[in-house]
Amino acid sequence: MTDTSQQQTSIKKILPLILATAIFMQMLDSTILNTSLPSIAKDLNESPLNMQNAIISYVLTLAVFMPASGFLADRFGTKKIFIFSLVLFSLGSLFCSLSQNLTHLVISRVIQGVGGSLMTPVGKLALIKTFDKNELLKAMNFAIIPALIGPVLGPLVGGYMVDYLSWHWIFLINIPIGFLGILLGLKFMPDYKSTDVDFDLKGFLIFAAASLLLSISLELFGDIQNITPVLLVFILGFLFLYYYYRHAKREGNPIFPLNLFQVRTFRVGIVGNLATRLGISSVPLLLPLMIQIAYKQSAVTSGWIISPMALTAIFGKSSVIKILDKYGYRQTLMVNTFIIGTLICLLAIPDIHTSLYWFVPIIAVLGFFNSIQFTSMNTISIADLRNFQTSSGNSLISVNQQLAIGFGIAFGLIVLKVFENSDLINGEIHNAFRYTFLTVGILTILSGLVFRRLHISDGKNMKSKDE
Repeated sequence: MTDTSQQQTSIKKILPLILATAIFMQMLDSTILNTSLPSIAKDLNESPLNMQNAIISYVLTLAVFMPASGFLADRFGTKKIFIFSLVLFSLGSLFCSLSQNLTHLVISRVIQGVGGSLMTPVGKLALIKTFDKNELLKAMNFAIIPALIGPVLGPLVGGYMVDYLSWHWIFLINIPIGFLGILLGLKFMPDYKSTDVDFDLKGFLIFAAASLLLSISLELFGDIQNITPVLLVFILGFLFLYYYYRHAKREGNPIFPLNLFQVRTFRVGIVGNLATRLGISSVPLLLPLMIQIAYKQSAVTSGWIISPMALTAIFGKSSVIKILDKYGYRQTLMVNTFIIGTLICLLAIPDIHTSLYWFVPIIAVLGFFNSIQFTSMNTISIADLRNFQTSSGNSLISVNQQLAIGFGIAFGLIVLKVFENSDLINGEIHNAFRYTFLTVGILTILSGLVFRRLHISDGKNMKSKDE
């Protein structure tokens, strides 16, 4: 074996691990703050309600800068941008831990957000360009697990760190992980560039404005009393999306070419991701809320109840390739979405007197099928993209996922507030959660119809060659 082929083999072994590290840090940081906000607020002499800015600033920065990730990687190389993003994310984490007031924390979270917005899309782009289509499913499958584990471990790790150490450690934990990622990136991250690079600044600004407005409206949707200004921001976001569509039709080289949507598998993957995550993304928020509010249990207890989701996700990882090879993407995604929706509906069955342990097997099985869902949706979205489409397509998938998670959380909270203020619940807050799970579950089942647009043969080029 030559030195070049040995090096290529090493890169193929380590690259999924590098991407997994990046995804884990980003997903952990999106959720770890939730259980820690009261403690940070007390230390910084702020109201806990004002601390939402520390979460919103991070999410908005991700939404705004993700569209530029493909261009920056093509222009400066995947290696330089990926290592730059890790350095920025680690520095932002350090600044967060040193923050003396809320303004310092928000600025530090923005620095973290810029790093996070480049880290995952650029790592994923390097993966797509390194692996052949028939190897990509296995590689992506390994790297995607942290996306399932992060949101589950975040509240649990955050709760324990605040209780037994201090809130500063929820940020300091990123620094050794980031340092490991930088070392591995320097040695194993391939440096892909594109010779034909022309940045569509106007398109970037229009799309960034649309992402920003949609993200702000999602963050504010929980305030059901002042729904009119929130709806106006939401509608304005969609108007900017339409403005971008008109711009992309005229522009010779737009940041997200419209020909991406002529690729049927990409189109179905994007829409399916948005539709099914409405239900999937709301569960890790709604269930801990119900355990704490209705069952009067601690944040750590609620974290432990949903933690089996992370373990079973790993088992789903080992099964998904065999399932897709046997049944294909169309059948797998339609059946899997139905199962996920049914499991969410089952969360509505226990009443207030039922043991909390009733939820554990449902959550455990849900983690397994979520793993299959995410791997399948992510890989079918890129299955038929041409080489010149991978950078922009991959960036758009990342932005879409970020918005889809936000939509899911906001949607779950809106449905919960609607039932909370209705006569159906007979004054029992627990019933509001039960009806919410039922509504979200039924809509998840219906979202599976999106995948009927796939053909039976779709994704055949992704089939693993050495099973």
